[in-house]
Amino acid sequence: MRMIIWAGLALALAGGAVGGAFAQNPTCKSQATEKRLAGAALNSFMKKCETDAQKACNTSAADKKLAGAAKASFTKKCVTDAVGA
Repeated sequence: MRMIIWAGLALALAGGAVGGAFAQNPTCKSQATEKRLAGAALNSFMKKCETDAQKACNTSAADKKLAGAAKASFTKKCVTDAVGA
């Protein structure tokens, strides 16, 4: 009986981890690759995407009431994740 409960728990956790991976927004780099951008179009797209990510991350940091080093660290990681460095 315990084995069935553990197996069910493991399946539920694995399903949540896999589902979470697909729920993430695509990165700027993956969007640029999908659009097959190159040269000036790629540079322009990446710059705008990074600017948009910076604004969204700043808003998110403000919502979380972060300040100082915590805000800087959060924003840096947030933008890096969004851009897809």
